[in-house]
Amino acid sequence: MTDLIDPQGNRLYLTAAERAAFLAAAAKAPREVRSFCEVLHFTGCRISEALALSVKRIDLEGQALVFETLKKRRTGVYRAVPVPPRLLDTLDLVHGVREAHRRRGDPLLWDWSRTTAWRHVKAIMETAVITGPQASPKGLRHGYGVAAIGAAVPLNMLSKWMGHATIETTAIYANALGEEQRSIAERMWS
Repeated sequence: MTDLIDPQGNRLYLTAAERAAFLAAAAKAPREVRSFCEVLHFTGCRISEALALSVKRIDLEGQALVFETLKKRRTGVYRAVPVPPRLLDTLDLVHGVREAHRRRGDPLLWDWSRTTAWRHVKAIMETAVITGPQASPKGLRHGYGVAAIGAAVPLNMLSKWMGHATIETTAIYANALGEEQRSIAERMWS
């Protein structure tokens, strides 16, 4: 299990403002970098899961991306994560998804190494002026979890979307700090 705060008391997730800045910076990046960053932002997937995403695992009709959960001890465990239509449009524009669905084969969307993908995400974070221990792909994933809790997504649903083995792992996102914690508390007061 992981925490949202490091041993020095620093936040390890992106806030709503940082997530918005990341998305805005990604919008100005080369198309493949933009599509990759948007997949991470809108799904909370791990870098390795995004890199394993193939054209046929983009469910245009169901408006979802289907990831193989790579952290499980066995292969063949998949999860569908709903995504906004604008992400599907971006993926179609950049990767020709609709056309690729009509062809044979199932190519990956990105042919990058994990290190290259990590560097692209870090560069976008630098452009967005996101600094500190949360300025990482993992911080983006944690930010997705915190945002989902803030939007009242049930823990069991979020657990499924993030590919967690147990709901206890997902429960850490209820331990948000600052503005996110206040937002969650305000829902209770209304």
